[in-house]
Amino acid sequence: MMETKNNFAVGSIPHHIMSIAGPMIVAQLINVLYNIIDRIYIGRIPHVATLAMGGLGICLPIISIVMAFANLFGMGGSPLCSIARGQGKNDEAEEIMGNSFALLVLFGILLTLIGFVFRKDILWAFGASQHTISYALDYLTIYLIGTVFVLIGLGMNSFINAQGFAKTGMMTVLIGAILNIILDPLFIFVFNMNVKGAALATVISQFISALWTLQFLTGKKTILKLKKKYFKLNFKYVKRIFSLGTAGFMMGMTNSIVTIVCNSTLQSYGGDLYVAIMTIINSIREIAQLPGQGMANACQPVLGYNYGAKEYKRVLYGIQFVTIVAFLMMLFIWLIITLFPEIFIHIFTHNQKMLTYGTTALHLYFFGFFMMAFQMVGQATAVGLGKSKQAIFFSIFRKVIIVAPLTIILPKFIGINGVFIAEAVSNFIGGGACYITMWFTIGRKLKTKIA
Repeated sequence: MMETKNNFAVGSIPHHIMSIAGPMIVAQLINVLYNIIDRIYIGRIPHVATLAMGGLGICLPIISIVMAFANLFGMGGSPLCSIARGQGKNDEAEEIMGNSFALLVLFGILLTLIGFVFRKDILWAFGASQHTISYALDYLTIYLIGTVFVLIGLGMNSFINAQGFAKTGMMTVLIGAILNIILDPLFIFVFNMNVKGAALATVISQFISALWTLQFLTGKKTILKLKKKYFKLNFKYVKRIFSLGTAGFMMGMTNSIVTIVCNSTLQSYGGDLYVAIMTIINSIREIAQLPGQGMANACQPVLGYNYGAKEYKRVLYGIQFVTIVAFLMMLFIWLIITLFPEIFIHIFTHNQKMLTYGTTALHLYFFGFFMMAFQMVGQATAVGLGKSKQAIFFSIFRKVIIVAPLTIILPKFIGINGVFIAEAVSNFIGGGACYITMWFTIGRKLKTKIA
């Protein structure tokens, strides 16, 4: 009965996508709150809020790298599961999921060990200053303890959503976020742990989220069950997981690279103040992109299932539907941020200097933000249909080829504002190029199959 209910090859495509998108957007919002809540509370630590915020900003690239590995195996395995389910091969889907779990645990342990050994050198390389290094080190040392929990919670939650259990996927992060909201002020202010308290609250919350995920995937309600016999790595599946997951991995890694370049450039031109401002802008961006990214991610299991079932006309319709909805969502959000920038900055700080300079930076950074909808849908389509080469290209193009070089070059000619303008330029070039390329490659082939 559950298999029939989650058969995406029958019924309304918009209904299937929206039924997944709603809970998924809420879940992603909650997931972002893990780090956002930390920043809100850290921004209110007496006397040292700006430096503490800057220290946390230095850690963001490392957090992005950890999440990139969760994407590598979660986004690499879950679309393959959707395609296998559409083909009626549930045993194969379960083996893919088991291999993904084994890879998440293995790389979680490796990242923890490497992080502990080289954490201080990494922070200096990522733009720490004499004033922010102690805060960054305090946060990262504790955060690294939860690396395995992050990978399991985020990575395996993709397999819950891929089966159509979006509400359960939402609960995975909701439980952790609520716990984080409760523990953050307790550890930061009551126990006077400052940034250490924020990190500890996050680790405990991620541990509970990981337990919830494993409990569901080994329970009776799931369609695909996590089984110990499939933990033994099968090279055939590992290769496919790496190949497809590289797109999501590169997305996380390129975000990390750009954050490192931005922090280093901002430190040179504006000091700790602008590093803290960029931390706030990144926080706002993480929330602002959620509706569009949620729509894009929600279409993946639906498109993948129909592609596996050879329902190519439904796949094309799904792409068109999600493009329109994602674009309208992102356009609305861009207008709100552009009209009321101070409201969003006030969430994180009451420092007048940060408000003044941050407002200008926010306007420049978010110019043309609605074009990101095309980047999101183009990349999600490639991932959902198992087209790894296109997905990888889309991940690298905008951040590495456009944003990173412009972040270094533009400030030499127009000053510190060039760092924020670089992102705006990439919204138009990257978003447009990604979507057009997707239609000329994937879209054209789908139309040929229909004919």
